[in-house]
Formats: sequence, structure tokens, C-alpha cells
Amino acid sequence: MTVSLQRSTKIVATLGPASGNPERMRELVAAGVDVVRINFSHGTADDHRQRVDALRAAAHTAGRTVGVMADLQGPKIRIGKFASGPVRIKADQEFVLDASCPLGDNGRVGLDYPDLVKDVQAGDVLLLDDGRTVFDVLRIQGTEILCRNRHDGELSNNKGINKQGGGLTAPALTAKDIEDIRTAASLGIDYVAVSFPKSGDDMRLARALLQAAGSNALLVAKIERVEAIENLNNILEATDGVMVARGDLAVEVGDAAVPALQKRIIRAARDFNKFSITATQMMESMIHSPVPTRAEVSDVANAVLDGTDAVMLSAETATGDYPIQSVEAMVRICVEAEKSSDFPLDTHFLNRVFTRIDQSIAMAALFAAHHLKVKAIASLTESGSTALWMSRVNTGIPIYALTQEVRTRYKVSIFKGVFPLMLPQSGHDRDRILFDAEEALIAAGAVAIGDLIVLTIGEPIGKSGGTNTMKIVKVGEHRSNH
Repeated sequence: MTVSLQRSTKIVATLGPASGNPERMRELVAAGVDVVRINFSHGTADDHRQRVDALRAAAHTAGRTVGVMADLQGPKIRIGKFASGPVRIKADQEFVLDASCPLGDNGRVGLDYPDLVKDVQAGDVLLLDDGRTVFDVLRIQGTEILCRNRHDGELSNNKGINKQGGGLTAPALTAKDIEDIRTAASLGIDYVAVSFPKSGDDMRLARALLQAAGSNALLVAKIERVEAIENLNNILEATDGVMVARGDLAVEVGDAAVPALQKRIIRAARDFNKFSITATQMMESMIHSPVPTRAEVSDVANAVLDGTDAVMLSAETATGDYPIQSVEAMVRICVEAEKSSDFPLDTHFLNRVFTRIDQSIAMAALFAAHHLKVKAIASLTESGSTALWMSRVNTGIPIYALTQEVRTRYKVSIFKGVFPLMLPQSGHDRDRILFDAEEALIAAGAVAIGDLIVLTIGEPIGKSGGTNTMKIVKVGEHRSNH
């Protein structure tokens, strides 16, 4: 398997009607997708199973490692349906959100979340349809929320509701989410994204449910609530990665606040040794255009420069007219943005304290690799943790996660600058494993005979979390022994 070294930032693409057939999946894999996202808001368990099987077959044929992420729907708080389709609402018109209304008209509509009446009070601001409709709450009366509309506009079925400033009490995990977690576990999903978590407890519950279903998938906390910003450190302690979910986040905190929050979230994730994904409307115009706007190019490039592990495509690949071109454009932007990055490695080590042996080895490997200008860093890993830690520091040197564990190979596919390689099962023979590691790196085109590499390994072999050794190796020195 040959590994492409063009790009460190990973690309997540959402599957949907525009990309869900096997041929299109093969094209997505060839274009450079590293992880596919399956939106559990749509489709059945059988739909998800068919797509996962087709994706894995496409990746296997291409000789690439492509992870799979299940994105849970979460508590989508929505209005109900209208009796006669979309309605026009005028500025200053009073409008009622009524939990007991079966079908709406131009003066009221139902709610699929009856507890909204308990979560709001007079003076609150409700934002519908991603902020396109803005309601000022006038008063609460029984099952009714009487509002005044700010702008002329249209409202249609099942539009989402956010409360400006946050404060909705809906739990992060619904009954549907709990069932979907079981489905994700049965499919061997690599990552599970939790929508609207408010605290670390939401993530801990999701992990307990996953583990009870027999899965060790990595958890992704989608940061899209005011409460999630307030509890960011608590969430980071309980999750494996975060997604900067800029759609709902912008509605709750205001769109102008999002760019700075994006930088803060990505930086905090790196400080906690967690991975990050930047998402929502990154290439929105490419739903209907074969090329991105200049603003979108800047947006993706800035996320790369912020240090995000991955950038994500949603409707662009799920329902858009140009799913493959969207991935190809994102690849080009990531490659160019990475060329402009500098690598001030030494400053990252100031004021850092390493209390774990395996983490200290990882940091020592980075330091040595940076100053010796080695060709590659090779992490022989059972769990992928050492590769993750090393990827938190941007050295510009590719990190290869060499593993005998199939699941680990997929888990590391989202880490920035980490390239997974599978090692043959050779037991715990240290010399054999080191030889196989060199062979895998050579076969992948990562190194050549005579190149210098830094290698980390745990001894005794086969113990997860046991990385305790760093070696500086000239490739090919020990080939005569085999």
C-alpha cells in the first residue's frame, strides 16, 4: 500500500443520496477522503449497514484506510408541520408556538418538544431555521409561547429552534440516539459524534452505552451549545475529539463570535491531547457550483492554519451536485495551506509537564526527529495513543502508526499528520516486528534504504499503553539479519 504524503490535514465527507452508491464511494476514496460521516438523522440501520459495507469494500480495493463516523441526531428541537405548506410571516406579526397544535397555519404551529414552554420566558429570543426567522417571546400561556416576529419571511415544516444564549434542557442523548449507538457498535464504527452535549457527563454516558454494546469507538463531542463552551474543559476531559459544529453554535452565540471560538476550541483540544474537526458550510456554494468561492477557500485554509485535524464536508458531498469536485478542492486548499505552516517545535515544550512514560517518550521522539531532520517518525502502537500525542505538535515530519490491530489502524486515520500502516501478525518477536516495520515503511514509499527515522515501541511487546523506548534507526542497517 502506497501512502500519499501530500497532506497532513484529514478530510471528512458525509455520505448521502449524491454519494451513497458504490461507484461514487470509489470516486470519493480516490479523491482523498480519509473518513466518511454517516448522518444518523436520516436512514435506517440497514441503510447504514449497506453504506458501511460498500465504503469498506471501496477502500480495500483502493488500498486505503478510510474511517467511518456515525453522527447521532441528538435532540433536534423543531416546530411541527403546516396544514397547507410554507407560510409567510410579516415583520411585527404575533405568532404562537403551540405544543398542542396538530397542524399549523399562518398564525401558529406545533412543537415536537413540548418542554420548550418550560425553558423560555418573556424577553427570550428564539431563532428558527438557523436564524432566518427571529421570534421575541412575549409571554407563556399553558402550552402556548406567544412571540413577535422581527422580519418578513417564510416558515416551513419541521424547522429547528434555538434559544439565543442557550439554556434548553433537552438531554443530549435521546431514545433514538441510544438505539443508534447500538447500531453503530454492531457495524464496527470507528467514531461516534454526539450532538448537543452540554457537559462531560453527556460524553461519559455515551461512552458507557458504547462500551456496553461492545464498542471502543472514539467519541466526538460536537460543540454547538453555549453550555458546551462554558464546560469545554470538562467535555474535553471526557471525550476523544471535538467537532466545531459552526451551524447551531453560530445561532446560539452569534455568527461574529464563531471564528474566535473556533480557534479557542482547536487550541484547547490540542492542549488536552484530543483531535478536532472543523465543520459546517465549509464549501457550501459547491452544493451547486463546481468551484468554491474565495471566502470558502480562505475559511478552509484558516482552519488548517488553526491546527484542526480534519475539515468536514456535509451537504456538499451528501446531496450536492459536485461531491467529488468538493473533495478535490478541499485537498488542494489543505495542501497549499500546509506549505505556509512553520514548525516552532521548541516553544511547544516550554512549561509542559509529562508525567506518563509513554507520553514522555512521544515528546522525546518529536524533539529528536525535529533536530535530526529525520525522514519519518514510526510509532509501533497497540492503541494509537502515542501517535495521537505526537500529532499534537506540528513538526512537518510524517508520523506512521504501525499496528497489528485492525481497529487501531482505522482510529488513527483522523489524526493530523498520522498515516496508518498495518503490520503482519508476528507475535511478540521484537526483532521480527522491527524488521516488518521497516519493510512496511519502504513498501509504502515513506522511506528508502539509508534514511534516518525515529521509532517508538513498547517493551515487552504487545502491551497497550506501554510505549517506553525510542530508537534512532538508519533504514536497512539490520536487513542482513533477515
